Amino acid sequence: GAMPGAVRVAVRVAVRALYLAALLGALGAGGTELTLELPDSDRRCFHQELESGIKFTLDYQVISGGHYDVDCYVEDPNGKTIYQETKKQYDSFPHRTEVKGVYTFCFSNEFSTFSHKIVYFDFQVGDEPPILPDMTNRVTALTQMESACVTIHEMLNSVIDSQTHYRLREAQDRSRAEELNGRVSYWSVGETIILFVVSIGQVMLLKSFFTEKRPGSGGTST
Repeated sequence: GAMPGAVRVAVRVAVRALYLAALLGALGAGGTELTLELPDSDRRCFHQELESGIKFTLDYQVISGGHYDVDCYVEDPNGKTIYQETKKQYDSFPHRTEVKGVYTFCFSNEFSTFSHKIVYFDFQVGDEPPILPDMTNRVTALTQMESACVTIHEMLNSVIDSQTHYRLREAQDRSRAEELNGRVSYWSVGETIILFVVSIGQVMLLKSFFTEKRPGSGGTST
């Protein structure tokens, strides 16, 4: 039999909602996330070929090592430095390309002679396409739902960024806690060894007081 009108409307709403959810999951700008090890006095560079007029964003943060700082610079295909920072703990660099070619971004730990660093970076390329390109040109019964989906999408992106930030902060705090725990352990072992040495020394010193040879009686018998 035919479905009641309310049921048909509910089904259409559900189908539209699933379609919008699929769009939310399918659209998005391309990018790369990577966590790399950066030994002392070392430098790591990455290369990306980009078209002219493309937006990219480089976000990075030092997770562990030394004072949690790193040098970073970005060069365009002509070798021109378009971004350069020294001893930064974290930063974000948005840029829109002016020339086509291979762009290079490098992380340098060359200023450090003993600190091993771990660096996280997120390299996003391209503008995120609109969820519904023609949404502003048409008026339907679901315009309010579509607007709500756009708002939810933006909020989810913000949540993802916040989760990434908090995850990195948690990793950084865990690294600091493990380093502090190691130092406390080493100091505890050292203090224990010193305590044993001092205790044994005191016992030996006190023992020497009671084991000194007394001078013999030099008397003679007649």
